Amino acid sequence: MHRATRRLTLLAACSALSLAAIGAQAADWPTAKPITWVVPFAAGGSTDVVARVVGQELSLALKQSVVVDNRPGAGGVIGVQSVAKSPADGYTLIGGTISTHAINAGLYKKLPYDPVKDFEPITLIAYVPNVLMVNSDLGVNSVQELVAWIKKNPDKASYASSGAGTSTHLTGAQMAELIKVPMQHIAYKGSPQALQDVAAGNVPFLFDQLTAGMPLVKAGKLKFLAVTTKARSPLAPDVPTTAEAGFPGLDLVSWQAVYAPKGTPKDVISRLNTAIIKALNAPELKNKLETQFGMQVVGSTPAELAAVTQKDVTRLGELVQKVGATVD
Repeated sequence: MHRATRRLTLLAACSALSLAAIGAQAADWPTAKPITWVVPFAAGGSTDVVARVVGQELSLALKQSVVVDNRPGAGGVIGVQSVAKSPADGYTLIGGTISTHAINAGLYKKLPYDPVKDFEPITLIAYVPNVLMVNSDLGVNSVQELVAWIKKNPDKASYASSGAGTSTHLTGAQMAELIKVPMQHIAYKGSPQALQDVAAGNVPFLFDQLTAGMPLVKAGKLKFLAVTTKARSPLAPDVPTTAEAGFPGLDLVSWQAVYAPKGTPKDVISRLNTAIIKALNAPELKNKLETQFGMQVVGSTPAELAAVTQKDVTRLGELVQKVGATVD
């Protein structure tokens, strides 16, 4: 046999063996070992809450342990990159967010993973509303009044965020674009510091997650003005949406999703999608995510999550470029 022909035959045989191995793994899944759900942030945040609450139900449905593994660092890059390089066997998942799988694509000049090409979407779990909060002593009670204050005091027009390139930063930048007034962005190393500085009156306002600001609102230090979701939050039913407040374009909403490494068998993706959506539809779990953490539970098909990811990579990449945000 000609050497080139033998080489092609050998490669074909190897490919056949690899496909057979993948097929065998898919057939055995998930009995071989526990499933690892990587959270690319520290414990206690929304992504961690989702992994633990949904992971527990997923474990019961699949009759296999689901282990939550927090790998924080570099705005979620470290954890996401580790999963992108993991075996595509259905035993490693990543809790993805609007930051890790959309904003980071425009924020980092050399992102070590591709949020679209390196992952298999499983399901969009929930939307997490950002809410516009102001210092209670500022003397404004609506978005319209805040905009009037900003235009009257352009030298004091600044807003806080939990970090450069976060959804809370970009929502503020989106607002500046809409009202055509440049505003100074002040980035903090997390929500607690940003919230405390606004509560202390050092910065007039910020966007952050509703549950993060609730204690300071109850203490009378902050006021909620509007949520960025299409519907009002059950945790703050009296707070209007930004559309109701007259700013329908101010609509940047955080989201939580779950992905697997690219090449994970379609049958495994389908089973994961079915099990997670069933868990999300369980009244107790859904109620917990909505009433305790302010999330709007979704549960989508893989194709729907793929569409959301691609859309936000594009539109938020344009916004990042427009406001000049970068971490490199």
